[in-house]
Amino acid sequence: MLNTQLVLAAEGAPNPVVPHLSEIILGFVAFLLLLWVLRKFAVPRFEKLYEERTAKIEGGIEKAEKAQAEAEQALEQYKAQLAEARTEAAKIRDDARLEAEQIKEELRADAQEEARRIVAQGEAQLQAQRAQIVAELRAELGRNSIELASRIVGEALEDEARRRGTVDRFLAELEASGNGAAGARN
Repeated sequence: MLNTQLVLAAEGAPNPVVPHLSEIILGFVAFLLLLWVLRKFAVPRFEKLYEERTAKIEGGIEKAEKAQAEAEQALEQYKAQLAEARTEAAKIRDDARLEAEQIKEELRADAQEEARRIVAQGEAQLQAQRAQIVAELRAELGRNSIELASRIVGEALEDEARRRGTVDRFLAELEASGNGAAGARN
């Protein structure tokens, strides 16, 4: 009996799993209405947000590319300036070396000129001293010769003019005989 009651209840009672046709139609209309509202209001807002975000991303990429290009250009300028500075520094070093060599040569030339001047001055002093010594020796030799000649000859050679003439003649004869002997040796 229980079985029969269940079957009767199942036939007359609506099935809870299968919805009524009115619920299906109402659900379908509500879904279409929701779809239309989403398409009309929500989708354009989402599209607008997506476009703005895409524009920001693309703008950021463009800015980044532009900044990178500017950085590369600045790097190239820096490298060019660095190369120019190195070239200029090398030129300055070379100029300084050349100038140092010129100064060194000038100092060397000045020192050699000063050495020549000192040597010439020394030679001139030596010549003057030699001439003075020769004059003193002649005078001494003349006095000694006169004294010796006066003793040998027995006459006084006191007269200054006579004495000078005799001494000069004697020295001239000595020089002539010395030059002749020197010429014979050469």
